[in-house]
Amino acid sequence: MRAVVQRVLEADVQVEENEEWVHVSHIGKGLAVLLGVAEGDGAADVRYIADKLAHMRVFEDEEGKMNRSVSEVGGAILLVSQFTLLGDMRQGRRPSFTQAAKPELARELYHQVAEALRGRNIEVKTGCFQAHMHFLIHNNGPVTILLDSRKQF
Repeated sequence: MRAVVQRVLEADVQVEENEEWVHVSHIGKGLAVLLGVAEGDGAADVRYIADKLAHMRVFEDEEGKMNRSVSEVGGAILLVSQFTLLGDMRQGRRPSFTQAAKPELARELYHQVAEALRGRNIEVKTGCFQAHMHFLIHNNGPVTILLDSRKQF
């Protein structure tokens, strides 16, 4: 499971419906997270990613040091599924997505990550799985962190 995490002042997701863009989710201060689920991912990957997202200290304390988590600053998480994070560009000019999980598994684990975060009393908003979306962020920093559950050690 891979995640691209950005500290944001705000983030918004819009989805295309009947040739118009409709607002679906919005957060203020918090984390915008793009999440890619890989073939073979499971409960351990969900726990790892949810734990990292809940506890990563990327928000500033009174001394200006990144020492606070999203929950400590009263922030939220906007979680958006993005299978293209599993794109492999080692050969050719077009990405291969063979490492990405099938939609059924990806949807289930994506929702499990959201629920695991909610279980930690973090406000979580989501995008629309398998939809064409506009993901608008107002990055704060910029601060961008990459997580990969297969690179824990």
